[in-house]
Amino acid sequence: QPHVRESGGGLVPPGGSLTLSCVGSGFRFHWYDIYWYRQSEGKERELIGSIGPAPDSASYVDSVKDRFIISRDNAESTAYLQMNRLTSEDTAVYYCNAVSKALPTFWGQGTQVTVSS
Repeated sequence: QPHVRESGGGLVPPGGSLTLSCVGSGFRFHWYDIYWYRQSEGKERELIGSIGPAPDSASYVDSVKDRFIISRDNAESTAYLQMNRLTSEDTAVYYCNAVSKALPTFWGQGTQVTVSS
């Protein structure tokens, strides 16, 4: 079954860094845009950034654009979310979403990131 799967979440102290991975399987990963979302407890899921098929095509929402970096390695069918200078406001479940026009969309199960001392 085609799917994406996130990994790399965990507990990190304020000011720390963490890199999440989103691995695609069973579909042509390089055809897909990859979106990263997060959902904090009691809040709606929010988009934080995306990357197109080209490795240098990332875009971000203003709240993370100076701290987060999205990249991808199509040969490894993997997208990455590098998060720097983390604060408690970044505590959330992080999801990746693979999207391509006229093709099935895939969501991962999410990975928990907790920023706490």
